Amino acid sequence: MPNLQSATEMDISPRRRLLAAAALALAALAAPAAQAHGDHGAAPAATPAAARPELGTSVAFAPDGSLHAVGVEGGHVLLYRSDDGGGHWQTRGVVNREPERISADGENRPKLAFMPDGAALVSWTKPLAKPYSGEIRFARAADGEHFDAPITVHRNRDEITHRFDSLAVSGSGQVLVSWIDKRDLEAARRKQGTKADYRGAAVYAAVSTDGGRSFRPEVKLADHSCECCRIAIANDVDGVPVVLWRHVFGTNERDHALTRFDAAGKPGAVVRATFDRWHIDACPHHGPSLAIAGDGTRHAVWFNAREGEPRVFYGRLTGDAVEGQRSVGGERAAHADIAVAGRDVVAIVWKEFDGTRTQLRVELSTDGGRQFGEARTLAATEGASDQPRLVRNGDRLLAFWRTEREGMRGYALP
Repeated sequence: MPNLQSATEMDISPRRRLLAAAALALAALAAPAAQAHGDHGAAPAATPAAARPELGTSVAFAPDGSLHAVGVEGGHVLLYRSDDGGGHWQTRGVVNREPERISADGENRPKLAFMPDGAALVSWTKPLAKPYSGEIRFARAADGEHFDAPITVHRNRDEITHRFDSLAVSGSGQVLVSWIDKRDLEAARRKQGTKADYRGAAVYAAVSTDGGRSFRPEVKLADHSCECCRIAIANDVDGVPVVLWRHVFGTNERDHALTRFDAAGKPGAVVRATFDRWHIDACPHHGPSLAIAGDGTRHAVWFNAREGEPRVFYGRLTGDAVEGQRSVGGERAAHADIAVAGRDVVAIVWKEFDGTRTQLRVELSTDGGRQFGEARTLAATEGASDQPRLVRNGDRLLAFWRTEREGMRGYALP
């Protein structure tokens, strides 16, 4: 069950407790077999949790149109290939020859991207011995299957949180890896003690200009990010990356912020992206997703509590406000993803527990997100499941979902 443990458990108002409980209940209903996340400095449970299936998986289309996935098995990241849109899979490569610990849950899973020349790029988080610490790892396969030895992306090697990595390739071929980092929190604690006034964590990123062979020194995008929510990256119309994350504004007002990189690979100013004003001293383990249409419209989905109601929302981000904000799915909707094709086609997928099964649901818009058709169910499972993904290949959109019982499946969207 996702953990909504407080960052400062000694002081949570009744309203915050109510919102945290509501979010926790929603997460539990939407993903009854999901993995627990503790990442707020608390000690690990005395009794180890029962072993859970390693379902955290990412997918991407290669330049030749084949669908690839990366998942974890026995301390290795494995690369899979499907030539029929996710119906059947073949194991094509082992990313890390030497086994190591690898995070493989929904918010913190291995990531996959391809260079225009077909080189495969994979990033992942390697947990370290200290609770909730980690390193961001990266490997490259020039031929798309045979990987070089992994490297650690960041120069900072403190045994702290470097976790929840995201990976993208810009339009010019720069490789961007971004992650949640606690070096600044630890520095504040060393200077000010355990009651240091530093909220959350920070977002860092590193850029490679040689196709992932090496990375520049990492740079900080922002202080005061949420601690355990995935980071979203999408390329703007000119090919530069836009990064979206859950941010801590003021005193634990957890909305979202974004920044846009420039052509040289440098991040710009941080801009507030959502305005739900969710006051909660906890991390909901529920990151956003971002897709940018051909006309520059920034479409997003995210989870927040608004007017006391924790829900999944869709909206178009303008920097000053959110256009067309609406809830997605029912009260048990969770972990949505979004993708666009061209200027007008927008797809949203999410999973939703109906009391017996977890369903993979989808909505489609053909007018740039102004109206969506009736939601429909693509699949359902009675066992554990990963978060759903959306990927694009030209004008084709495909939903991907990995479940404990049914395995990895792709679902072509019209």
